[in-house]
Order: sequence, then C-alpha cells, then structure tokens
Amino acid sequence: MKVKGIIMLALVSFIWGTSFVAQSLGADMLPPFTFNGVRCIIGGIALLPCILFLDRSDRKGERPKANYRRKDLLIGGLACGIVLFVASTLQQIGIRYTTAGKTGFITAFYIVFVPVICFFMKKQTGLQIWLAVGLAFVGLYFLCVSEEFVLAKEDMILFLSALVYAVHIMVIDHFTMKAPGVKMSCLQFFVAGGLSLPVILFSESPKLSTFVPAIGPLLYAGVLSCGVAYTLQIIGQRYVKATVASLILSMEACFSVLAGWLVLKEYLSPKELLGCLLMFGAILIAQVQLPSKAKVVELEGEEVS
Repeated sequence: MKVKGIIMLALVSFIWGTSFVAQSLGADMLPPFTFNGVRCIIGGIALLPCILFLDRSDRKGERPKANYRRKDLLIGGLACGIVLFVASTLQQIGIRYTTAGKTGFITAFYIVFVPVICFFMKKQTGLQIWLAVGLAFVGLYFLCVSEEFVLAKEDMILFLSALVYAVHIMVIDHFTMKAPGVKMSCLQFFVAGGLSLPVILFSESPKLSTFVPAIGPLLYAGVLSCGVAYTLQIIGQRYVKATVASLILSMEACFSVLAGWLVLKEYLSPKELLGCLLMFGAILIAQVQLPSKAKVVELEGEEVS
C-alpha cells in the first residue's frame, strides 16, 4: 500500500508540473482570483459524477462501505479548503513581485517546513528524512534559481505561502483516515472557490467574453490539476508519511522543467539537469528502508551464535 501511495503522489507531482503551461496561459487571460476560483469550482464539479458512482457502488454492496463521521468530513473539507485558498492566494500575490524561478524555489520550502512542523508536533522525523530534505533543497536551488538570489521584503509573502502549503499537507495527514478522500477533496474545492467569489465579484469583475479563450487552461487546471491531482494527494497520503509526501510532491518542479524541455523544446541547462538528479536522489534516500536498532541487535546476535 505504501508503493501505491508513492505512485499516486508521484502522479500528482507530474500533473502539477505539466499544468504549469496551462496556469501560465490562464494567468495571461484572467485575473488571479478569477482563475483560481473558477478552476477550483470546476475541480469540485468534476468530482461529483465520481462521488455518485461510488455512492451507488456502496448501496449495491459492490465494495466495503466506508465508515466515517459526517462531522469529520465537513470539518476536514472546510479546513482543507480554507488553507488551500490562503496558500494559493498568497502565492498568486507573491508572483507579482518576483521571478518565476524564485517563486518556485521559495514555494517549495514546504519540504523544510513539514518536518519542522512534525518535530514540534512530536512526530518522529529521522536523520534519513532530514538528509533527503537537505539534498532536495539543494536540487531545488539548482533547478529554480538561475539569477543571483537576493531576498526582498516582498518574498516573505511567498515564504508564508510555503508555510501554509505545509499546513495543508499536515491537515490532509490528519483527516485522510477519518473521511473519504474524494468527498473531502470535492468539498475542499467548493470551499476554496466560494471564498474567491467575493473578490471576483467586487474587485476583479471579469467579463464573460474573457472566459472563452481561457476555457482550455481552465479545464486542464480545474479537472486535472485540481480534481484529479488534489484528490490523489488526499488518498495517497493515507499510505505515506507527511514528510515523505512533501518530498515526492516537490518533484513538480522537476516535471515542469522536463515538460518544457520535451514538449516546448525549452533549453535544459546542465545546472537544471543536476538539480533534477539531486531531487530524484533525495526521493530514493527517503524510501530506503534502514534496519531498526532492534533488527541490528537481532542480526548481530545471529552472527555471534
């Protein structure tokens, strides 16, 4: 089941990485809150047929009925939706003040924040995970930062965004075993999209004609990036620790660069290639099963005998 969770999270990072083109195109066509809000609502709508199908299967007894409290589903969906809205909003605001490379690098700081949060929550985070985080951090720098890296005051918005994304991972980690993943994901999108509506209506006020050229990016970002990817994230985190999940999800930076290289024929520098290799190495280190102290003692005892 752990392998199943790793595959799901790797697919999530692949979808998020390849959706970069759609998000970039959408940002040129629609205001930020409009694009984020509409794609979240599309993601929620896309999951409704799936929920109806699963409920019908439950009624027919075609699969084991999930036991959960409706209260946990509502609280989990609301919490995930609110945190997702705050994180994506802060990121969208921060993008206006800095470069895309720096944005990607700072946003990926959640790979550091997650184990730190786990430490303060007294969840075990071994030296192996910290080593993987450090290696991935160096890889992200090589991958994302091409110019001289200087932090400005405005970059604190992106650091806050990364912190909130880390909180989002921890909230999912808390609720993922208490509520069905598809339903909680669907509720999360409607909450995040609903929170965007006041800003859309009273601040951005987009015209209906502006949505026509943005249909493609909205559908890709809504159905795949939101509906499919975030749902797989919730389900995949059932089988993988939050610290390892954050490392796998950070691979979206690699996939975005590789997608640009393969699809858009963009240049992939040796420095970026090294960054990808370091991040892949970090994921492998995080997955290596080191023998526990008890196992080591047992093996040494067998050698003596």
